[in-house]
Amino acid sequence: MTTARDVMTGGAECLGAEETALDAARTMKDLEVGALPICGTDNKLKGMLTDRDIVVKVLGAGKDPASCPAGDLARGEAVTIGADDDAEEMLRTMIQHKVRRLPVSDGHDLVGMVAQADVARSLPDPKVGDLLQALSTD
Repeated sequence: MTTARDVMTGGAECLGAEETALDAARTMKDLEVGALPICGTDNKLKGMLTDRDIVVKVLGAGKDPASCPAGDLARGEAVTIGADDDAEEMLRTMIQHKVRRLPVSDGHDLVGMVAQADVARSLPDPKVGDLLQALSTD
């Protein structure tokens, strides 16, 4: 049985909710990623922030990225998957919530991220096709 732990990219870094949109953009650049999980001071996942969020909600709205807290931009409660959940559950969750990136937790700890590209590399073509179709339609 393939699990989320088998598919994920490990070592996901959480950005603090009090850090700025500019900090988030720099971290995304350094890590070469398009999204970051946002954690509160309690180290618990608060939401996700994408590069698109920064462009639309900060730059597009004329806000200063150096003073805009990342926590204010995080999209709602983050949809997550357990590290030992099977690939079917992972796909169902991504499709149901129409997310391209899924934080992976082991208990309360963030242990990795499953991205659409991870799924494409790891699972059979029909499953990948189902995910791509779901994410491409409204």
